[in-house]
Amino acid sequence: MSRVETTTNFRDSNGVDLGKKIITKDYLISVYPGIGQQIGIPPELWTWGYGTQGQLGTNTTTDKSTPVTTSAGGTNWKQVSTGRYHCAAIKTDGTLWTWGVGGLGAPGALGDNTATNKSTPVTTFAGGTNWKQVSSGGYHCVAIKTDGTLWTWGSATFGKLGTNDTTTNKSTPVTTFAGGTNWKQVSAGSQHCAAIKTDGTLWTWGDGSQGKLGDNNSTTNKSTPVTTFAGGTNWKQVSGGGQHCAAIKTDGTLWTWGRGNEGQLGDNTATNKSTPVTTSAGGTNWKQVSAGGNAGGNHCAAVLYVDYVL
Repeated sequence: MSRVETTTNFRDSNGVDLGKKIITKDYLISVYPGIGQQIGIPPELWTWGYGTQGQLGTNTTTDKSTPVTTSAGGTNWKQVSTGRYHCAAIKTDGTLWTWGVGGLGAPGALGDNTATNKSTPVTTFAGGTNWKQVSSGGYHCVAIKTDGTLWTWGSATFGKLGTNDTTTNKSTPVTTFAGGTNWKQVSAGSQHCAAIKTDGTLWTWGDGSQGKLGDNNSTTNKSTPVTTFAGGTNWKQVSGGGQHCAAIKTDGTLWTWGRGNEGQLGDNTATNKSTPVTTSAGGTNWKQVSAGGNAGGNHCAAVLYVDYVL
Protein backbone atom coordinates (compact mmCIF):
# COMPACT_ATOMS: atom_id res chain seq x y z
CA MET A 1 0.00 0.00 0.00
CA SER A 2 1.40 3.41 -0.96
CA ARG A 3 2.46 5.78 1.78
CA VAL A 4 2.51 9.54 1.82
CA GLU A 5 4.51 11.83 4.06
CA THR A 6 2.61 14.89 5.14
CA THR A 7 3.29 17.56 7.73
CA THR A 8 0.37 17.90 10.10
CA ASN A 9 -0.73 20.58 12.52
CA PHE A 10 -1.69 18.00 15.12
CA ARG A 11 -0.63 18.77 18.70
CA ASP A 12 -0.72 16.71 21.87
CA SER A 13 -2.45 17.74 25.07
CA ASN A 14 0.56 19.87 26.02
CA GLY A 15 0.47 21.79 22.74
CA VAL A 16 3.56 20.08 21.34
CA ASP A 17 3.54 19.80 17.54
CA LEU A 18 3.35 16.14 16.59
CA GLY A 19 5.17 16.93 13.35
CA LYS A 20 5.43 14.72 10.31
CA LYS A 21 3.37 11.54 10.09
CA ILE A 22 3.42 8.59 7.72
CA ILE A 23 -0.06 7.67 6.54
CA THR A 24 -1.46 5.55 3.72
CA LYS A 25 -2.59 7.15 0.48
CA ASP A 26 -5.98 5.42 0.66
CA TYR A 27 -6.60 6.62 4.21
CA LEU A 28 -5.70 10.20 3.37
CA ILE A 29 -8.04 10.32 0.38
CA SER A 30 -10.88 8.65 2.31
CA VAL A 31 -10.65 11.26 5.08
CA TYR A 32 -10.02 14.25 2.80
CA PRO A 33 -11.78 13.64 -0.55
CA GLY A 34 -10.27 15.64 -3.37
CA ILE A 35 -6.98 16.26 -1.60
CA GLY A 36 -5.05 13.84 -3.81
CA GLN A 37 -4.18 16.24 -6.59
CA GLN A 38 -3.35 19.01 -4.13
CA ILE A 39 -0.53 16.98 -2.61
CA GLY A 40 0.55 15.24 -5.78
CA ILE A 41 -1.29 11.90 -5.55
CA PRO A 42 -2.27 10.95 -9.13
CA PRO A 43 -5.88 9.84 -9.74
CA GLU A 44 -5.43 6.29 -11.04
CA LEU A 45 -8.24 4.04 -12.27
CA TRP A 46 -8.65 0.58 -10.70
CA THR A 47 -11.13 -2.24 -11.35
CA TRP A 48 -11.88 -5.70 -9.97
CA GLY A 49 -14.51 -8.47 -9.96
CA TYR A 50 -16.38 -10.08 -12.84
CA GLY A 51 -14.45 -9.58 -16.07
CA THR A 52 -15.77 -12.05 -18.65
CA GLN A 53 -17.20 -9.31 -20.88
CA GLY A 54 -14.14 -7.06 -20.72
CA GLN A 55 -15.79 -4.79 -18.19
CA LEU A 56 -12.61 -4.50 -16.10
CA GLY A 57 -10.76 -2.80 -18.96
CA THR A 58 -7.65 -4.92 -18.49
CA ASN A 59 -7.44 -6.17 -22.09
CA THR A 60 -8.58 -9.58 -20.83
CA THR A 61 -11.87 -11.31 -20.09
CA THR A 62 -10.82 -12.85 -16.80
CA ASP A 63 -12.11 -12.11 -13.31
CA LYS A 64 -9.93 -10.22 -10.84
CA SER A 65 -10.28 -10.76 -7.10
CA THR A 66 -8.00 -7.85 -6.25
CA PRO A 67 -7.98 -4.30 -7.67
CA VAL A 68 -5.90 -3.83 -10.83
CA THR A 69 -5.26 -0.87 -13.08
CA THR A 70 -6.89 -0.77 -16.49
CA SER A 71 -4.83 -1.33 -19.64
CA ALA A 72 -5.32 2.35 -20.46
CA GLY A 73 -3.21 3.32 -17.47
CA GLY A 74 -2.84 7.03 -16.86
CA THR A 75 -2.98 9.25 -13.81
CA ASN A 76 -5.64 11.68 -14.95
CA TRP A 77 -8.93 9.92 -14.24
CA LYS A 78 -11.62 12.11 -12.69
CA GLN A 79 -14.91 10.18 -12.38
CA VAL A 80 -16.10 6.62 -13.08
CA SER A 81 -19.42 4.75 -13.15
CA THR A 82 -20.20 1.04 -13.40
CA GLY A 83 -23.13 -0.44 -15.32
CA ARG A 84 -24.34 -4.01 -15.48
CA TYR A 85 -21.57 -5.25 -17.78
CA HIS A 86 -19.85 -2.03 -18.83
CA CYS A 87 -18.12 1.03 -17.42
CA ALA A 88 -17.71 4.68 -18.32
CA ALA A 89 -15.22 7.24 -17.05
CA ILE A 90 -14.12 10.82 -17.56
CA LYS A 91 -10.55 12.07 -17.49
CA THR A 92 -9.37 15.41 -16.16
CA ASP A 93 -8.96 16.58 -19.77
CA GLY A 94 -12.73 16.18 -20.24
CA THR A 95 -12.58 13.14 -22.52
CA LEU A 96 -15.11 10.31 -22.09
CA TRP A 97 -14.10 6.64 -22.11
CA THR A 98 -16.09 3.38 -22.07
CA TRP A 99 -15.40 -0.36 -22.01
CA GLY A 100 -17.14 -3.71 -21.50
CA VAL A 101 -20.30 -4.94 -23.23
CA GLY A 102 -21.29 -3.01 -26.34
CA GLY A 103 -23.49 -5.65 -27.94
CA LEU A 104 -25.78 -8.47 -26.81
CA GLY A 105 -28.46 -6.97 -24.56
CA ALA A 106 -26.71 -3.61 -24.45
CA PRO A 107 -26.28 -2.64 -28.10
CA GLY A 108 -24.29 0.55 -28.46
CA ALA A 109 -23.80 0.97 -24.72
CA LEU A 110 -20.17 2.02 -25.25
CA GLY A 111 -21.13 4.91 -27.53
CA ASP A 112 -18.26 4.16 -29.92
CA ASN A 113 -20.46 3.66 -33.00
CA THR A 114 -20.20 -0.13 -32.76
CA ALA A 115 -22.15 -2.96 -31.14
CA THR A 116 -19.11 -4.92 -30.02
CA ASN A 117 -17.49 -5.51 -26.65
CA LYS A 118 -14.29 -3.71 -25.68
CA SER A 119 -11.86 -5.03 -23.06
CA THR A 120 -9.85 -1.80 -22.98
CA PRO A 121 -11.15 1.77 -22.53
CA VAL A 122 -12.08 3.55 -25.77
CA THR A 123 -13.30 7.06 -26.43
CA THR A 124 -16.89 7.57 -27.49
CA PHE A 125 -17.71 8.42 -31.09
CA ALA A 126 -18.87 11.87 -29.99
CA GLY A 127 -15.37 12.81 -28.86
CA GLY A 128 -14.99 16.15 -27.15
CA THR A 129 -13.15 17.44 -24.11
CA ASN A 130 -16.11 18.87 -22.24
CA TRP A 131 -17.68 15.89 -20.52
CA LYS A 132 -18.58 16.65 -16.91
CA GLN A 133 -20.40 13.64 -15.41
CA VAL A 134 -21.37 10.16 -16.63
CA SER A 135 -23.53 7.34 -15.29
CA SER A 136 -23.74 3.75 -16.55
CA GLY A 137 -27.07 1.93 -16.38
CA GLY A 138 -28.14 -1.62 -16.98
CA TYR A 139 -27.86 -1.41 -20.76
CA HIS A 140 -27.19 2.25 -21.47
CA CYS A 141 -25.28 5.37 -20.41
CA VAL A 142 -26.19 8.97 -19.69
CA ALA A 143 -23.85 11.94 -19.39
CA ILE A 144 -23.78 15.70 -18.94
CA LYS A 145 -21.38 18.07 -20.65
CA THR A 146 -19.94 21.24 -19.15
CA ASP A 147 -22.39 23.23 -21.28
CA GLY A 148 -25.29 21.63 -19.38
CA THR A 149 -26.53 19.43 -22.23
CA LEU A 150 -27.75 15.89 -21.49
CA TRP A 151 -26.67 12.92 -23.62
CA THR A 152 -27.68 9.24 -23.76
CA TRP A 153 -26.74 6.11 -25.71
CA GLY A 154 -27.23 2.33 -25.74
CA SER A 155 -30.43 0.30 -25.58
CA ALA A 156 -33.63 2.29 -26.16
CA THR A 157 -36.13 -0.24 -24.73
CA PHE A 158 -38.67 1.24 -22.30
CA GLY A 159 -37.70 4.71 -23.57
CA LYS A 160 -34.72 4.93 -21.23
CA LEU A 161 -32.71 7.07 -23.64
CA GLY A 162 -35.28 9.85 -23.34
CA THR A 163 -35.35 10.33 -27.12
CA ASN A 164 -39.11 9.87 -27.56
CA ASP A 165 -38.42 6.42 -29.01
CA THR A 166 -38.50 2.90 -27.55
CA THR A 167 -37.05 0.89 -30.43
CA THR A 168 -34.07 2.68 -31.95
CA ASN A 169 -30.86 1.93 -30.09
CA LYS A 170 -28.11 4.52 -30.20
CA SER A 171 -24.45 3.55 -30.58
CA THR A 172 -23.29 7.15 -30.33
CA PRO A 173 -24.30 9.81 -27.76
CA VAL A 174 -27.44 11.79 -28.62
CA THR A 175 -29.29 14.54 -26.79
CA THR A 176 -32.58 13.75 -25.10
CA PHE A 177 -35.92 14.90 -26.48
CA ALA A 178 -36.17 17.38 -23.60
CA GLY A 179 -33.11 19.28 -24.79
CA GLY A 180 -31.91 22.14 -22.63
CA THR A 181 -28.59 23.39 -21.32
CA ASN A 182 -29.40 23.34 -17.63
CA TRP A 183 -28.85 19.72 -16.60
CA LYS A 184 -26.86 19.41 -13.38
CA GLN A 185 -26.67 15.74 -12.32
CA VAL A 186 -27.88 12.46 -13.80
CA SER A 187 -28.09 8.82 -12.76
CA ALA A 188 -28.89 5.72 -14.82
CA GLY A 189 -30.82 2.86 -13.24
CA SER A 190 -31.35 -0.60 -14.67
CA GLN A 191 -33.99 0.42 -17.22
CA HIS A 192 -34.64 4.03 -16.27
CA CYS A 193 -32.93 7.36 -15.61
CA ALA A 194 -33.28 10.27 -13.23
CA ALA A 195 -31.76 13.73 -13.46
CA ILE A 196 -31.77 17.10 -11.74
CA LYS A 197 -31.67 20.47 -13.47
CA THR A 198 -29.90 23.58 -12.24
CA ASP A 199 -33.28 24.96 -11.19
CA GLY A 200 -33.63 22.09 -8.70
CA THR A 201 -36.37 20.21 -10.56
CA LEU A 202 -36.28 16.39 -10.70
CA TRP A 203 -36.90 14.46 -13.91
CA THR A 204 -37.27 10.76 -14.73
CA TRP A 205 -37.81 8.59 -17.82
CA GLY A 206 -37.73 4.97 -19.01
CA ASP A 207 -39.36 1.92 -17.41
CA GLY A 208 -42.30 3.05 -15.30
CA SER A 209 -43.23 -0.29 -13.75
CA GLN A 210 -43.42 -0.52 -9.96
CA GLY A 211 -43.55 3.26 -9.69
CA LYS A 212 -39.84 3.88 -10.18
CA LEU A 213 -40.37 7.08 -12.19
CA GLY A 214 -42.11 8.66 -9.20
CA ASP A 215 -44.82 10.16 -11.43
CA ASN A 216 -47.78 8.54 -9.64
CA ASN A 217 -48.10 5.62 -12.05
CA SER A 218 -46.84 2.06 -11.97
CA THR A 219 -47.50 0.89 -15.51
CA THR A 220 -46.67 3.58 -18.06
CA ASN A 221 -43.16 3.93 -19.48
CA LYS A 222 -41.92 7.38 -20.42
CA SER A 223 -39.66 7.90 -23.43
CA THR A 224 -39.09 11.58 -22.64
CA PRO A 225 -38.12 13.15 -19.31
CA VAL A 226 -41.04 13.97 -16.99
CA THR A 227 -41.13 15.64 -13.60
CA THR A 228 -41.94 13.53 -10.57
CA PHE A 229 -45.30 13.80 -8.84
CA ALA A 230 -43.59 15.40 -5.83
CA GLY A 231 -42.58 18.42 -7.89
CA GLY A 232 -40.41 20.99 -6.17
CA THR A 233 -37.34 23.00 -7.05
CA ASN A 234 -35.10 21.87 -4.21
CA TRP A 235 -33.74 18.52 -5.37
CA LYS A 236 -29.99 18.18 -4.84
CA GLN A 237 -28.86 14.64 -5.78
CA VAL A 238 -30.55 11.54 -7.22
CA SER A 239 -29.59 7.91 -7.74
CA GLY A 240 -31.31 5.31 -9.95
CA GLY A 241 -31.23 1.71 -8.75
CA GLY A 242 -32.38 -1.64 -10.05
CA GLN A 243 -36.10 -1.01 -9.68
CA HIS A 244 -36.21 2.12 -7.54
CA CYS A 245 -34.76 5.59 -6.98
CA ALA A 246 -33.48 7.62 -4.05
CA ALA A 247 -32.84 11.34 -3.80
CA ILE A 248 -31.86 14.10 -1.40
CA LYS A 249 -33.28 17.60 -1.24
CA THR A 250 -31.41 20.79 -0.42
CA ASP A 251 -33.07 20.76 3.00
CA GLY A 252 -31.24 17.50 3.76
CA THR A 253 -34.29 15.22 3.64
CA LEU A 254 -34.05 11.76 2.04
CA TRP A 255 -36.70 10.44 -0.38
CA THR A 256 -37.29 7.11 -2.14
CA TRP A 257 -39.76 5.60 -4.62
CA GLY A 258 -40.31 2.52 -6.79
CA ARG A 259 -40.12 -1.13 -5.84
CA GLY A 260 -40.31 -1.70 -2.10
CA ASN A 261 -40.88 -5.44 -1.73
CA GLU A 262 -37.68 -5.99 0.23
CA GLY A 263 -37.70 -2.80 2.25
CA GLN A 264 -35.40 -0.97 -0.16
CA LEU A 265 -37.39 2.26 0.18
CA GLY A 266 -36.56 2.53 3.87
CA ASP A 267 -40.08 3.62 4.79
CA ASN A 268 -40.76 0.73 7.17
CA THR A 269 -42.92 -1.06 4.60
CA ALA A 270 -42.48 -3.69 1.89
CA THR A 271 -44.74 -2.04 -0.68
CA ASN A 272 -44.08 -0.16 -3.90
CA LYS A 273 -44.39 3.61 -4.01
CA SER A 274 -45.13 5.51 -7.22
CA THR A 275 -44.44 8.91 -5.67
CA PRO A 276 -41.44 9.99 -3.56
CA VAL A 277 -41.76 9.30 0.17
CA THR A 278 -39.47 10.11 3.07
CA THR A 279 -37.68 7.28 4.82
CA SER A 280 -38.76 6.25 8.30
CA ALA A 281 -35.41 7.50 9.63
CA GLY A 282 -36.44 11.08 8.91
CA GLY A 283 -33.82 13.74 9.47
CA THR A 284 -32.64 16.82 7.60
CA ASN A 285 -28.94 16.11 7.42
CA TRP A 286 -28.58 13.55 4.65
CA LYS A 287 -25.61 14.27 2.39
CA GLN A 288 -25.43 11.63 -0.39
CA VAL A 289 -27.38 8.53 -1.41
CA SER A 290 -26.89 5.55 -3.72
CA ALA A 291 -29.64 3.19 -4.91
CA GLY A 292 -28.21 -0.29 -5.38
CA GLY A 293 -28.06 -2.47 -8.40
CA ASN A 294 -28.26 -2.16 -12.15
CA ALA A 295 -29.46 -5.75 -12.44
CA GLY A 296 -32.34 -5.60 -9.99
CA GLY A 297 -30.46 -4.60 -6.84
CA ASN A 298 -32.84 -4.08 -3.94
CA HIS A 299 -31.08 -1.86 -1.43
CA CYS A 300 -29.87 1.67 -0.72
CA ALA A 301 -27.07 3.33 1.19
CA ALA A 302 -26.71 6.94 2.28
CA VAL A 303 -24.32 9.21 4.14
CA LEU A 304 -25.72 11.10 7.13
CA TYR A 305 -24.10 14.08 8.81
CA VAL A 306 -24.33 13.87 12.58
CA ASP A 307 -24.04 17.10 14.57
CA TYR A 308 -22.45 16.96 17.99
CA VAL A 309 -22.74 19.63 20.65
CA LEU A 310 -19.38 20.00 22.38
